[in-house]
Amino acid sequence: MTRTIKTRAPTLFPFLRWFPLSTEKLRADMVAGITVALILVPQSMAYAQLAGLPVVYGLYASLLPVVVASMWGSSNQLHTGPVAMLALISAVTIIPFASPGSDKFIELSIMLALMVGVLRLVLGMLRLGALVNLLSSPVVVGFTNAAALIIGLSLLAEVLNVPFPRSDVFMADLWRVVAQVQHAHLATLGFAFATAAIILALRRHMPKIPGILVAVVLTTLVSWMIGFERNQTVPLSSVTTAVARSDIDAYAQTERQLQVLTSRLSDINQRLREFDNGSHDAIKRGAELHAQAEWARRKIARLKADNNLRRVQLHALRFVREAQPDGKARYRLAADEEGAEWRFGKIKDGQVSFSGGGRVVGNIPAGLPSFSTPSLRGDLLLPLLPGALVMALIGFLEATSISKAISAMTRERINPSRELIGQGLANIVGSFCQSFVVSGSFSRSAVAARTGARTGLFAVISALMVALVLLFFTHYLYHLPLAVLAVIVMLSVFDLIKVRPLLMAWKVDRMGALTGAFTFVATLSMAPSIANGVLAGVALTITIFLVRRMKPRAVLLGQMPDGSLADMRAHGLPPVSPHFVIMRYDGSLDFLNAAHFEDVILRAHADFPQAKTILVIGNGINNIDASGEEKIREIAKYMHEAGVKLAFSSLKQPVREKFDRAGLQHLLGAENVFKSRDIAFQTLLTRYAVGLQAAAHSIQPEK
Repeated sequence: MTRTIKTRAPTLFPFLRWFPLSTEKLRADMVAGITVALILVPQSMAYAQLAGLPVVYGLYASLLPVVVASMWGSSNQLHTGPVAMLALISAVTIIPFASPGSDKFIELSIMLALMVGVLRLVLGMLRLGALVNLLSSPVVVGFTNAAALIIGLSLLAEVLNVPFPRSDVFMADLWRVVAQVQHAHLATLGFAFATAAIILALRRHMPKIPGILVAVVLTTLVSWMIGFERNQTVPLSSVTTAVARSDIDAYAQTERQLQVLTSRLSDINQRLREFDNGSHDAIKRGAELHAQAEWARRKIARLKADNNLRRVQLHALRFVREAQPDGKARYRLAADEEGAEWRFGKIKDGQVSFSGGGRVVGNIPAGLPSFSTPSLRGDLLLPLLPGALVMALIGFLEATSISKAISAMTRERINPSRELIGQGLANIVGSFCQSFVVSGSFSRSAVAARTGARTGLFAVISALMVALVLLFFTHYLYHLPLAVLAVIVMLSVFDLIKVRPLLMAWKVDRMGALTGAFTFVATLSMAPSIANGVLAGVALTITIFLVRRMKPRAVLLGQMPDGSLADMRAHGLPPVSPHFVIMRYDGSLDFLNAAHFEDVILRAHADFPQAKTILVIGNGINNIDASGEEKIREIAKYMHEAGVKLAFSSLKQPVREKFDRAGLQHLLGAENVFKSRDIAFQTLLTRYAVGLQAAAHSIQPEK
């Protein structure tokens, strides 16, 4: 019993491999953990912003998920937490159902984390990590390049400090942002360029100094000193220009309509999910509900488009602030640029917010996240499932790729299924502590390996540092410009863009390279629903694979002057003999390609009608199923009626055994099933008495 517990303990509690902890290991993990935490804090806040969430949720996702993944994963250097790719996919998966930053959006983000965690855990427990092989290398490269561009360009609005109207077409949204360049906030641009300069300069000249942390500290100090954020909220009646007041009011009313319609659509979907479609009346009522849902969706799309345009137009307006004797302020539309430094920000409950500066992080709730059960919305489980599945696979691929890259240096053995379990548990536990989806981070894992992390304890230490920030230091981050976080993400994701792998793929496998290019284009064109891009790439990969399986390579062989066999058509060779044809078939005989096998045999017979035997060299046939066996019977019967014999040689042992069990050897004749190509060649030469000179040639390996 004791021996069994000792044997199973490392499997149930993988973190036991960390022990015993020597002083040297502990010191190395402390240094690595603190170093990673200096990057983790600003990165996690930036990725939360990318996920459409308040920045504090990035810090929440850097606590328990980090600890759980390190304790139950298989890599000692992999650091789990918020990552750019999954943050974006999470946002675009949820945007159709809720507005970024809203309570419902936060609720669905946490629910999505639970779904991804359950999927990864199930895949890991069933040891189905091999499913990630459906994502071929070109598909992953194409998707990653496109996603990196989408992530980076989606933050351009934050760098310019202009609205980013979201619709179902990302490229159209991006164009609307670019069209607002003339309305960019210069101070915000200055912070963005300064952040990029600091990070890139330190990365190049002083790589040991955490450039991200330096940029965050310096820009936050400058933002505080110059009063970068300047906001004021007034009643709508304080806007004295009638036209502007009317436009703002129309914007607010449309927003309220959208909230009502979204709630109504959710209610209709809930009723449809529970609807009994058994009786005639029930079917009729169900059709009515479907019609109502479709009307609501169309109405929501139209109102969103209208308000997106209205929001851009309102941002382009410039207002002048006029102080009143009673201490209050009024805002009028500027007649010229002089003194026009205030812009429309937002309106809520009849109160209009004007901004005279840039956007900052603002108040971050202090304290650790509370423990609560994630809300499960049954009507949205199926709509969110495709995105959750893609996130589960992409996140797992990211984590295992990082782990394998690091293990190549550390000689550490990686268990993909255990990594799936660790990542799954991290997301499940995180969802109970207000975390969105997490996965393995390449940048932080690389820093951990470079600074000498020895065990997963370094990740636990990094999480403890985040906890200290949440407890004692959140107020210091108030003045951090959001543009700084945007640049941090942009620099991180642009490093993911790789063109060389696709160029190399073109030299080796042009169809694979074209699949990668197709995935890239599909992901860009389908954005913001980028999960559909990778699904399209996987579908094309499987299609190409099946087509190749359906039509394996089959060549007729001729004899070279040196006696070797080679592709007859490629080398312009004559047939070996007018009495028999030699063909090599490089594929299994199964339901996918049985018809193709029949085609090549019949074509060979049609091209050489005088041949009395068609010999199939079968060393490339790895398997034969019932469809293949039946097809051989049909071909053999047809050939027999035409006076032609079908022969096989060089069959592998498992295939030969199936031939025997199916009675194919008896059907074809034992004299037409040869152990090797040499025996078959010499036997056929003798059988048809081709000539002493030809018979004297010894057969050489194929070319």
